[in-house]
Amino acid sequence: MNEAQKRLVRLRRLEKVRAIARQTAAAEAAQAESTLAQLRSLSERTRRLAADYAGRKTAQDGASLHQIGRFVSGLQTLTRNAEGDARRAHAIADAKQKHLAEAERRRAAIEERAALQERMIAKLGAAPVLTGRRQSGTKLE
Repeated sequence: MNEAQKRLVRLRRLEKVRAIARQTAAAEAAQAESTLAQLRSLSERTRRLAADYAGRKTAQDGASLHQIGRFVSGLQTLTRNAEGDARRAHAIADAKQKHLAEAERRRAAIEERAALQERMIAKLGAAPVLTGRRQSGTKLE
């Protein structure tokens, strides 16, 4: 095996490693997007629940009114926390998507280098075209 073929084997091995890294990045990005969707859903549900309870006017005395107020306040706190978590999850998901794009670029670059190396090997291995015969006649013929 000559140096060009050894280089091709190394490039193909590196290409496999980069493909695995891309798959890992894709799985992490998908997980981050899933977490983001869950947190957005949770935030929206708690916001709607807090709005629903805040609009109730069924308190029969001051104690029940106070209890509903505390419950709504707790729900609003949960809503703010869920929204903050969703913002952080969005930032993480964006970072994972960028990481996935970088992994794909690296994999594609190695794939291109390996294809180029294959073409170079094929070119070196091809039999040279011999044009040993002289042309006869003139260009006008």
